[in-house]
Amino acid sequence: MQWAGKALGGIVGYVAAGPLGSLLGLVLGHQFDEGIAGRLTAGSGRRLTAETQKLFFGTTFAVMGHVAKSDGRVSEEEIRAARRIMHGMALSPEQVTTAIEQFTNGKTPGFDLAAVLRRLRTQIGARRDLVRAFVEIQVQALIASGGMDREKRELLWRIASELGMGRVELAQIEALVRAQQAASSARRSEETRLDDAYEVLGVKPSADEREIKLAYRRLMSQHHPDKLVARGLPESMKSSAEERTREIRAAYDRIKRQREFN
Repeated sequence: MQWAGKALGGIVGYVAAGPLGSLLGLVLGHQFDEGIAGRLTAGSGRRLTAETQKLFFGTTFAVMGHVAKSDGRVSEEEIRAARRIMHGMALSPEQVTTAIEQFTNGKTPGFDLAAVLRRLRTQIGARRDLVRAFVEIQVQALIASGGMDREKRELLWRIASELGMGRVELAQIEALVRAQQAASSARRSEETRLDDAYEVLGVKPSADEREIKLAYRRLMSQHHPDKLVARGLPESMKSSAEERTREIRAAYDRIKRQREFN
């Protein structure tokens, strides 16, 4: 499965920066396929094997199909959302076929979500970047299909929880995804964007100035491109980190303007 790394790279790139990020992801994926995955272990000492890459890719679309079918039917919007994600990742015809097969597998009555997620966590649990990427793509699919109702939100929480992710981080992911969509469409009200800004920083609107600044500095430290590169991410992923820091900085600036502090 020589394209496994490129498929994984396409997913990570799409999550990081939308459709344009898939090109970045393909570059990263090529590095996986050329055997440079060891550079991305971030000190874990573990290489991302072809088996892990294949599992990540297949599980991504299988779980997407399972979530879509969880209310008893898969809507046209959910199918279109899945197709758009595949297109945005610039998948090859072979990869699209595999993605569709996995999506269909996830819809079957016998699909064991808990077992599938446990296996994925065993493989990538120490790689928080991949856990986050996996959850983000599920959030993107749900939001794109308009299917973020209470039932599916709870299912999303179950998925995140099985992978060791807390509610605060899940809320931040949703806020970041919505912020990215808002930035591209520019159709959302200022009040809604302000609510999203607080969620991006992981603080409540009632937070004081000190709490907001601490949250901002912590997130900027976590996503700072130079620091991520120093931890083992290749230079080719630097633009993804820069996109993240722009979203965080934009959220912070929005709150500063509204709260009128420096």
